Amino acid sequence: MTRQPPIRALDWALLVLLSVLWGGSFFFSKVALAEWPPLSIVLVRVSFAALALLVYLRATGRTLPAGWPVWRAFFLMGAVNNIIPFSLLFWGQTQIASGLASILNATTPVFAILVTRALAPGTLITANRLVGIALGLAGVAALVGGDAISDRGFPVLPMLACLGATLSYGFAGFYGQRFRQMGVAPAAGAFGQLTASTVLMIPIAALIDRPWTLAAPGPATLLALLALALLSTALAYVIYFRSLAAIGQLNTSLVTLMVPASAILLGSLVLAERLSANHYAGLALIGLGLLAIDGRIFALARRRA
Repeated sequence: MTRQPPIRALDWALLVLLSVLWGGSFFFSKVALAEWPPLSIVLVRVSFAALALLVYLRATGRTLPAGWPVWRAFFLMGAVNNIIPFSLLFWGQTQIASGLASILNATTPVFAILVTRALAPGTLITANRLVGIALGLAGVAALVGGDAISDRGFPVLPMLACLGATLSYGFAGFYGQRFRQMGVAPAAGAFGQLTASTVLMIPIAALIDRPWTLAAPGPATLLALLALALLSTALAYVIYFRSLAAIGQLNTSLVTLMVPASAILLGSLVLAERLSANHYAGLALIGLGLLAIDGRIFALARRRA
């Protein structure tokens, strides 16, 4: 049986940072969707992020990825990690609240386990990991509360779209682990898959949205697009690919349990929003879930017993 690597303190810190960057993406995308259609936002997100990473790689003297086998992998990764999930999530957010989208996005660890069990049945899924994921999902549901679902009734298609995005993320996490064996550094891997995504997205957006006919984005939309591309995508993917290489797919997928918590905490700190009882309950459940998944606190308790 194949065990997942342990999560060290630095790994946890990077996962928390990644959750903040991806938690902000729900806010940034909601702002941008007020003026622009989903597919054009996807194109801006991946292309600006790829350009930023190209500048970074050139400035630091890092080697750009080369060779058809690597780029073939980038194109597949770009499809399942960017094109499909971004498009589905952004379309879903045009019809449902961002809070509900974040709840659905938090099912990624569940799909990660299902994909791993299907494609790598020898991977060991421990009982504490299953308990932790269940607690984390319960915490995410408590964070947003029932009003997220009752806001517009029960929109089935947008919810299925968001769940389709998380399933795609499950495949992407499993597939993305191979870049370490291919000798691709995290920043180079992020650049490669975003560049491939840009190439794939240009004809799609051109055919459906015709972005050259859209009105120029206002200041708020422009800032949201830049933050979405540079912070929630370029920087986030460097951390994401580093985490995939260091702690594996299942451990990295835990970040989606923390994303809604990070979004609410950011709202409290930046926008002075007050946390309610269900927010504290959700944070507590997510914390317990992460402790259960980590397992070290239970191992320590057993040693002291």
